[in-house]
Amino acid sequence: MKLSQKEAAFQNEVLTRFELFKSLFLTLPFQRVKHTGTLLPFFTTHCEKGVEEHLSPEEIIDSFFGQYEQYVQEEDRMDLLFRIVQYVERQVVLFDAVEDSSFQSIGHSDETGSLEPLFRQTQTNNKLRKQIVDKLKDFSVRLVLTAHPTQFYPGAVLSIINDLIEAIKENDINNIHLLLQQLGKTPFINKERPTPVDEAASLAWFLENVFYKVASEIQHTIDNELEVPTEDVKQLIELGFWPGGDRDGNPNVTVESTKKVATMLRTILFRCYYRDFRIIRRRITFRGVEQYMDELQELFYNNSFNPIENPKDETARILSNLKSIERVLIENHNSLFIDVVEDLIRKVITFGCYFTTLDIRQDSRVLRDTLTYLIDSNQELTNQPTDFESLDEKEKLKKFPFSELNLVVGEDAPALVKDTLEVIPLLKSVQQSGSERAAQRFIISNCQQASDILGLMQLFLWSGWQKESLTIDFVPLFETVDDLVRAADVMKSLYTHRDYVKHLKSRGNKQTIMLGFSDSTKDGGYLMANWSIYKAKMELTAIAREYDVDLVFFDGRGGPPARGGGKTQRFYASMGRDIENKHIQLTIQGQTISSQYGSIDAAKYNIEQLLHAGIISEINQNDGDTLTAKQKDVIDQMAEVSYEKFMSLRKDPLFLNYLENLSPLKALSTINISSRPVKRNTDKELRLEDLRAISFVTSWSQLKQNIPGFYGVGSALQFAEENNLWSYVRNLYEHSGMFNTIIDNCMMSMTKSNFDITSYMQYDEKYGTFWKMLHDEFQLTKKYVLKLSNTKKLMENYPVERESILAREKIILPLLTIQHYAIRKQKNLSLEDPQYDVYSKLIARTIYGVVNAGRNLA
Repeated sequence: MKLSQKEAAFQNEVLTRFELFKSLFLTLPFQRVKHTGTLLPFFTTHCEKGVEEHLSPEEIIDSFFGQYEQYVQEEDRMDLLFRIVQYVERQVVLFDAVEDSSFQSIGHSDETGSLEPLFRQTQTNNKLRKQIVDKLKDFSVRLVLTAHPTQFYPGAVLSIINDLIEAIKENDINNIHLLLQQLGKTPFINKERPTPVDEAASLAWFLENVFYKVASEIQHTIDNELEVPTEDVKQLIELGFWPGGDRDGNPNVTVESTKKVATMLRTILFRCYYRDFRIIRRRITFRGVEQYMDELQELFYNNSFNPIENPKDETARILSNLKSIERVLIENHNSLFIDVVEDLIRKVITFGCYFTTLDIRQDSRVLRDTLTYLIDSNQELTNQPTDFESLDEKEKLKKFPFSELNLVVGEDAPALVKDTLEVIPLLKSVQQSGSERAAQRFIISNCQQASDILGLMQLFLWSGWQKESLTIDFVPLFETVDDLVRAADVMKSLYTHRDYVKHLKSRGNKQTIMLGFSDSTKDGGYLMANWSIYKAKMELTAIAREYDVDLVFFDGRGGPPARGGGKTQRFYASMGRDIENKHIQLTIQGQTISSQYGSIDAAKYNIEQLLHAGIISEINQNDGDTLTAKQKDVIDQMAEVSYEKFMSLRKDPLFLNYLENLSPLKALSTINISSRPVKRNTDKELRLEDLRAISFVTSWSQLKQNIPGFYGVGSALQFAEENNLWSYVRNLYEHSGMFNTIIDNCMMSMTKSNFDITSYMQYDEKYGTFWKMLHDEFQLTKKYVLKLSNTKKLMENYPVERESILAREKIILPLLTIQHYAIRKQKNLSLEDPQYDVYSKLIARTIYGVVNAGRNLA
């Protein structure tokens, strides 16, 4: 397909149909909807013209209202602005549905990433078939759903989107009209801030309605194409879950919420099984299966609707009965309806009795405090010095006794210490009800030294666990640039520590290491973050291979390129021989969950992309993906230039002030979108180190400046050109998938930027010079990435994605104008002024729409 044909297909399948269906909004039987819909095109055009003329938001909006006599009163003006926001929010949903309904027909830029053409090659290439089969026997993709405050669509809206997708596919105008009416009546926001359990219930919608079906479908395709028995593949698609388990910085996660979430996940899974089983029971009415059917009926029904306090893992029992039914069908009934039985078998093998692994995460500082508390309050039993925490690292590593005790936490313990010591024994009962896979990982955030991991291991042994049955993987999380530099030395200390080596062997000699993109981007800028992580992976791989450790990387990625997102599958396909890539594990969060995994088609496509990336990176590696010493040196130099440029920006005294006063950063902490605070140390003055990366990136994206996704890249490329390195950089872009992806993702961030919206700031007495500095680097980066990619416009090589982004940006331009207007108006008001709260609500509502439209903006 030529590029122009792709653009034409997008125009016909998405943009034209969107305009047609959008007109249905005007016919909705709601008060003043038609009036709002009639005014919106005029308001949008007015905003576009005002932005082109570099007018301030006040000038744009005040001049618009000046055209209409009925909008003299402030109350009437605010009422219309709120109605415009609500109207645009629902237009975004409609655009999502129209675009997703055209998923199959408009094509994607990365068609090479699907499994179908790869499997077609195996039909005539037995060597390739064997390579793929061998790879799949010890390969998995683990998607970990995390609770982040940008998953805005509630379950009811997600259901409407999915129903709309199907109605639009069928061109069912009557049903589309009804669904738009339902959308108009359905609230988009929470009245109250959700609890961690509420967040878990919200994300469980995706487990039940998408992943449960898609995982089985993909496994079925592989079984059929490659004729690999399901049992031979350990577990190809795995799911992880953070709501209810992720304690790092979220004071609302407790032992009780962890327990409730684990129980809820198990119950939802059994209800999925029960629905499938009812179909089996309805179809298989033959003799010889009665006893198996009766036992399964009791098992599925009771676990779905009459759950007991401490259930046990019933996976083996379920599979035994299902396989008995399968055997009877083969032997006596010509395999009639065997497909529905095999489908449920695949699902039970994949999800067991737990649905998804519940990860526990806590900050290393809390874990150190917990260890200190136990030592101080149990001096005679632990036999450890009271100044243990002040010992140097070498002394600490020698001092751990790894004794097995069952120490009791006292009522005097600080809340976080108490929570840690209560969740550790809870994990044992979670494993009993859903197998080891139900909760087998404890992630240590802000991990800085080997003693952080060994200290946690000791906490488990002092909380009733035994060494021989310590079925827990301890996962260090390295996030900042400094942590990434130290990571290899930390792991070497562990791989040479006698007790840890023994534990690792009991875990199959498999070590998972988590690398976080978000904080490293905030810490060192876009290019340095990407390169630091890549370099850390090479160093960690070398150390693991030296000590014969099976290394698994778990990537903490957000939706946008600034937090490790973007073209993720291309990144995994280009790891090269210096980086271990047997398993792919990554977090999916925020709008990425609903945009990439919100429908069956989208989820199937994106999971297949990751599976394809993992297979290809090993059996069909591109030679250019393994970097030479010179290439590493060139990227090193550029990353350093980029880092210095970003750090000079960070050190600017206006940096945080600019973000706090001109973006909706403050509003993020007040809206009911998450149980998680916007920053750590919430009771203190805002500091950059306390600001969560997601809030940092979201604020820049709302400004349409996306600084964390490009800043410093232009300066780095200019440095390369001026120092006779351009030919190496061009070669890297053409032959290194990793470097190519970094640059292409940078272009995606820039396509979602629009400095014209804030161009009025260049005249501001306080912030004008700062804004120009940001804009100059944007222009410089744009100049060099276009030169490097040999294109005339950003994302020229991805026309469908580019058109989608530009269409969405046009839809939300009114929201951005309203948001900046409200922020600037609110600055002049006191907290006691009634209008202050009105503007706060208006800012909050615009945030929803902008993030939803951006899909991977936050």
